[in-house]
Amino acid sequence: MRRLSLSSRLALLFAACTAVVSLFAGVLFNRASEAHFIELDQQLLDGKLIGLRRALQDVQASEAEARLADELSRQADLSLRITGGDGQRWYNSSIKVPDVLPQQSGLSTVSNSDTEYRVLNAPLYPDKPDSPKLTLLLDITHHQHFLQRMQHLIWLTVGLSALATALLGAWAARSGLRPLRRMSAVARGISAQSLNARLSEAQMPPELAEMAHSFNAMLARLDDSFQRLSAFSADIAHELRTPLSNLLTHTQVTLTRPRPIEDYREALHSNLEELQWMAQLVNDMLYLAKADHGLLIPKREPLTLADEADALLEFFAPLAEDAAVTLSREGTARIEGDRSMLRRALSNLLDNALRFTPASGEVRLAIQDLPNAVRVSVENTGGEISAQLLPRLFDRFYRADPARQEGSSEHAGLGLAITQSIVRAHGGQIHCESDRGWTRFVIELPKED
Repeated sequence: MRRLSLSSRLALLFAACTAVVSLFAGVLFNRASEAHFIELDQQLLDGKLIGLRRALQDVQASEAEARLADELSRQADLSLRITGGDGQRWYNSSIKVPDVLPQQSGLSTVSNSDTEYRVLNAPLYPDKPDSPKLTLLLDITHHQHFLQRMQHLIWLTVGLSALATALLGAWAARSGLRPLRRMSAVARGISAQSLNARLSEAQMPPELAEMAHSFNAMLARLDDSFQRLSAFSADIAHELRTPLSNLLTHTQVTLTRPRPIEDYREALHSNLEELQWMAQLVNDMLYLAKADHGLLIPKREPLTLADEADALLEFFAPLAEDAAVTLSREGTARIEGDRSMLRRALSNLLDNALRFTPASGEVRLAIQDLPNAVRVSVENTGGEISAQLLPRLFDRFYRADPARQEGSSEHAGLGLAITQSIVRAHGGQIHCESDRGWTRFVIELPKED
């Protein structure tokens, strides 16, 4: 079964609301009209009752009928029946009056064939218990016809109002939902080549402006992710092209003519270095792929960060000595985490700091034990990094130095991306700061409760 569109649903809802409101208003008007007619009939019959009592007061029996006929002639739709205290019928002004009438005092309504009457029963002499009873009957057929026509008009009004509201509601809903159709048109036109399309938030109503803003933000994220993915693919090809080309060229040159066994051994050693670098690159990419899919689950073991940092500084001490760089560590803290993963993260940061620290520079590793977290910072002296480049430092294959070293077998630009994946796997965050001649990478790891 086909589902109704939003415009159709709104139109039907408008029609239903209008029908309910019109019906409720019509019923109230009908009830008010009926109550008004009853009030008028009550006043008329009360007035006639007083006139009849005066006409029959102290009158001879021979003159009573003439008096009654004269009084009743002034109201053509009024009839009278008089019964004695014993229930015997004394007088009946019309043969159309029903034989069976209500006996209770007060006002009531009775139907006879196609005629309806308003009936008022009252004693002729209110102060006498055995007084004859006057029964006044007022023909209210025209009133009832008016009320019936009113009911028909109410139903007709309800139907026409619902139909008109449905049509107008459909038009209004279609006009009001035009921004959504524009959003749908933009969404249909989006492809890998047109992710830069955006909705005009200024033309959107306030209710849809936030949705349009979120939609544009989503497109911006998709565009950024697609650009990064395209760049990532290009970077992979770029990184693998040079070593593969080196391997092919070196092998082809080696095979051009017979050579001594030592030349073949040297060629194999050279190829082995390139293959080891390619294997490391593939392992790093697989490591990041596991992180992207939430498969990088760290072990939890108690660690003293000062001991782990000292072990890494001892490992890098010879490199720092050759580069005339001073290494130092301050602070300590305990945390639960994966030793090998955290060592790899800190090792990447220290290696990165040593490569970009000039001679006679300094590399500091600081550990701060905060109330709810542990902060580890690795900072080094050297040239500052532009603020526009800081957010991209953790992108894969990204190098802040525009002069890329093609075929570098040491650094492929994945170290910081791996470090960020490790920190996030531990539930922490990492960012970079660079000012006043210092570049600082700050890791914040949450403490276990």
